[in-house]
Amino acid sequence: MMSIDNSSPKSGFKLAAVATIFTFLVIILGAFTRLVDAGLGCPDWPACYGHILWPMTEQEVAVANAAFPDTPVEHDKTWPEQVHRLLATSLGIFCIAIFILAFKNRNREHLSSPFKLPMLILGMVILQGMFGRWTVTLNLWPQVVTAHLMGGFITASLLWLLTLRLANRQWHVDHRSFQSLKKIKPFLIISMLFVVIQIFLGGWTSSNYAALACPDFPMCQGQWAPDMNFYKGFNFTQQIGPNYLGGLMESDARTAIHYTHRIGAIIVTLLVGYLIYRLLIINLKFVKFWAFCLLFVLILQLSLGISNIIWSLPLEVAVAHNAIGALLLLTFVGLCHRIYTVKLI
Repeated sequence: MMSIDNSSPKSGFKLAAVATIFTFLVIILGAFTRLVDAGLGCPDWPACYGHILWPMTEQEVAVANAAFPDTPVEHDKTWPEQVHRLLATSLGIFCIAIFILAFKNRNREHLSSPFKLPMLILGMVILQGMFGRWTVTLNLWPQVVTAHLMGGFITASLLWLLTLRLANRQWHVDHRSFQSLKKIKPFLIISMLFVVIQIFLGGWTSSNYAALACPDFPMCQGQWAPDMNFYKGFNFTQQIGPNYLGGLMESDARTAIHYTHRIGAIIVTLLVGYLIYRLLIINLKFVKFWAFCLLFVLILQLSLGISNIIWSLPLEVAVAHNAIGALLLLTFVGLCHRIYTVKLI
């Protein structure tokens, strides 16, 4: 037996929901910017060749090229980079508004709105702004690029969690179902942890330009175990200073990164597949809904990952792979919130 608490949403719910969607769009544009090699499309920060937007006229381009002779204007790279920055700035305004609203409501007992979570979100967005700056000033240093990607996913997850908390809806189940859901909690967290690790591996693969290190599937370079250098591939002490556009790692190091990402995909598939099975046997309507959502997103993500290899990283597929990776994490966050806030009837 199961029901849902249909209490009215709390103050700030719509704002948090819009901010979550907006963050998702920023993640998609960030992936696009990275995949078209536009991360250094604007060599300065926060302006773009000294412009709020970017150089457009011939005169503006000439002035920009004279000011930055080592990085001449490339129109197909300036606009993705600067639009991404402007959208990220707009997201910061959303998060400031959410924090101010939470601050006003913090002592109003009848509202009981979360305050620490909006404060954490605002801090995360500020940190993301710094990562965005360092991405440019440190010339796409892989550690910063990967951290910037992870920060985007974390920000989206926190905003989605805030949206769910402000939605003010909870599952109410009988004792037997409550115990079944309680037993799933540890495995749910372990599965989500491996999803986070896999997202990190995806970011590390992208930031080191290792997505095509294994151009065939299911084997890699025609072998099940090609030459790989894991020490160099996962060397997180790379020097600050070189321009990392295009990557500096040797082939065997990139192969190690890509291969590890593939192994991670297998582990995540097995863990999430078993989790879905455990959810389905509980035999509750709303739990099944989340299980099928998880199954759909997982299959879609695997299909996109394989398609990236078979079709040599087509832009649309690669961007979608980033977007669905974020959606998979958000699905886990939603499921965790539902299960950890479940109440007995």
